[in-house]
Amino acid sequence: MPKTCPNFTRQCGGCPLLATPYPRQLAEKQQRLEKLLGGFAPVEPVRGMEDPWHYRNKAIASFAMQQGKLVCGLYAEGTHRVLPGTDCLLQQEALNRTLEAVLQAARGCHWTAYDEDRGTGLLRHVVLRGTREGQVLVTLVTPGPALPGSRNFCAALRRAAPWVAGIVHNVNPTATSAVLGNREKVLYGPGQVLDTLCGLRFAISSRSFYQVNPLQTEVLYQTAISLAGLTGKETVVDAYCGIGTIGLCAAASAGRVLGIERNPAAVRDAIANARRNGVTNARFTCADATPWMEQAAREALRPHVVFLDPPRAGSTPACIGAVSRMAPRRVVYVSCDPETLARDVALFARQGYKARKFVPVDLFPHTRHIETVALLTRQEARP
Repeated sequence: MPKTCPNFTRQCGGCPLLATPYPRQLAEKQQRLEKLLGGFAPVEPVRGMEDPWHYRNKAIASFAMQQGKLVCGLYAEGTHRVLPGTDCLLQQEALNRTLEAVLQAARGCHWTAYDEDRGTGLLRHVVLRGTREGQVLVTLVTPGPALPGSRNFCAALRRAAPWVAGIVHNVNPTATSAVLGNREKVLYGPGQVLDTLCGLRFAISSRSFYQVNPLQTEVLYQTAISLAGLTGKETVVDAYCGIGTIGLCAAASAGRVLGIERNPAAVRDAIANARRNGVTNARFTCADATPWMEQAAREALRPHVVFLDPPRAGSTPACIGAVSRMAPRRVVYVSCDPETLARDVALFARQGYKARKFVPVDLFPHTRHIETVALLTRQEARP
């Protein structure tokens, strides 16, 4: 039976499919993928969750003053109106408990919410990152560097939530929709938490890109690595590699891994993650994927496998052209948007690469999002 949430009827956009039974959600996602991708290759059944609740290891809540009282919660869809609530059905239960503790500690400090229209107040957002072991990193976001009473807040939060492993103060003075700014100060702990994924340990900071559903992420990555057909000798390029998760998980089955990522902080994290896990056959470069791939193609780099895990907008025609000139035997494309995947698979087809199969993995139950792993091979090569 579908669960209920009081904010669902108040236009919370966090889980728009909450009223739809989970098997029907999977069936509807399958139908959409068949329509978009079935003309290229077979679409395997969506790999869903046995227990599709409390899976998110990341939470973002915004603060507001309502009836003279500090509250926090998600925005109503399409607005900046905060729907008070600390008990989300999708967030890890440790995050929900932490969010309530953060709210109570902030009230104890008599902190107020930032009013973006008037430019007054203190708290904008709080970002929580959780681990499988139950540790949580708390990041408070304010418009300026002042956070009076921060020591009292940290002490109160640690008493109420001893599983909190770190507290960070992030400064975001901009009037944009971005939650986090570029300046941070660690108030308590190391400023990051460690999570286990596919047997490796990864450091997660407030701004790290890290998949929000750890159970299904392992299914996703294991699927991608299996489709790559690695034997231990291959040169693998991991484009849009983020903090190195896919490449490092694949490194034990490859000869060498070259990771490409344009975010400098993510590259530093990837290098540290390789060192942390004793991975010596992975190298990470800070560069935009498209020009790096074009230069590598000109220099006659010939990888055996290319992983592509681009953002929602997909890859670029120039990057796809460069990959094709490198002539890898297999391209494993991890997509978070079936429409841009269909577009890019069509571009690959014009470059001589044929889709062989699509494997969907439901990382986001109760939302319309779906991740899909696509295997493409050169026309003259068989998978």
